[in-house]
Amino acid sequence: MPTQHADTPLVKVIDRPGSALAHAIRDFLQRSDVPFESIQVFTDEQARALAGVEHIRDSRLPVCIFADGTRMECPTLRQILEKLGWFKNPSRSEYDLAIYGAGPAGLSAAVYGSSDGLRTVLVERWTIGGQAASTSRIENYLGFPQGIAGAELAERAREQAQKFEVDILLGREGVRAQFAPAKGVGYLADGTKIIARTAICATGVEYRRLDLPNEKRLRGAGVYYGAGVSEAPLTKGEHVFIAGGGNSAGQAATHFSPYARRVTMVIRGDSLSETLSQYLVDRIKAAPNIDVLTRTEVVGLHGEEMLDQITLRQRDSGEERKEKTHWLFICIGGVPQTQWAVEVGVIRDDGGYLVTGPDLMRGREQPENWPLDRDPYYLETNVPGVFAAGDVRHNSIKRCASAVGEGAMAVAFVHRYLSEG
Repeated sequence: MPTQHADTPLVKVIDRPGSALAHAIRDFLQRSDVPFESIQVFTDEQARALAGVEHIRDSRLPVCIFADGTRMECPTLRQILEKLGWFKNPSRSEYDLAIYGAGPAGLSAAVYGSSDGLRTVLVERWTIGGQAASTSRIENYLGFPQGIAGAELAERAREQAQKFEVDILLGREGVRAQFAPAKGVGYLADGTKIIARTAICATGVEYRRLDLPNEKRLRGAGVYYGAGVSEAPLTKGEHVFIAGGGNSAGQAATHFSPYARRVTMVIRGDSLSETLSQYLVDRIKAAPNIDVLTRTEVVGLHGEEMLDQITLRQRDSGEERKEKTHWLFICIGGVPQTQWAVEVGVIRDDGGYLVTGPDLMRGREQPENWPLDRDPYYLETNVPGVFAAGDVRHNSIKRCASAVGEGAMAVAFVHRYLSEG
């Protein structure tokens, strides 16, 4: 079952259905706007003919074949990054600005910071674009009346950042930090140190889990998080379930609709209009193969090697029933990845979001241990020179345009902070 990306494929990904690693590779390539073709094999004969391996359970699967003929067996994402020429080391020993997270907020901050002359490094543990890159089409972003794919928007922003000579470090994850006046040190998982005078945390959120038995084991093998743009062509003739009623869930439903036989949205509330933009509500109502189960939740996941069934519970009656499916996409909100903040004393709210600016103030009193005479700037945390932007920030507006705006605004406050020293 081939899946053709819009352009001539740069990579062919060959594997059997239900492979979590193959899903991760497809998702990475889709988010990175890399043209690829997904080929699924169902028999040993197909495995030998198409992938060059002995059988369908061969440990060398998935196989990736690049346009130049390079063949990779069971590759890591790091190996793919290196093959694409995207895995780089820092070019400087110190920077003016270090940005962690390359979603819309981080990309915006990188473009504005570097274009303003700041020596800027952008660190991302996964790929450019964040959750926005997994969105099939952003239709309410100013200046794109026909909409734009999240991956394409992210790729354009990456090109802008490179134009202004931002150091982009992909496949790197920050694990801890130390902050001193006008000099912070970020430690990456591979041992790399990033020294910078200021920092912006724009790490966004990860999709919330259902926390059900078998969920971890079936991740990438029928259970997916987010809109699943890379998987849509593989759902032809299938029944797809989407847990969640926000915009990301609505966009996923409309994206799957042309491929899947049937798409079912499972929401805890009374209607989509409570949580979904009206243009998406209208499209879902107009789609003949999308239905919505209200006041319902997913309470069970079943399957050995891949998802076979889910259990649904009606919240009013408590009645449960099982539905056969190989496809469940979970879009039920996010959790910020800010555990690092506890160690360095950066204040978080009860949900783990970073608290900034006026929200740090206790009436007219500055936050405890605040060392400066002035109040924290609007996007500044309780550590001077450390800012937060986008979804990771307490009380942020969860929209792509808002994240872009906050990234630019954070750079303006970075300039103010640097001018003080």
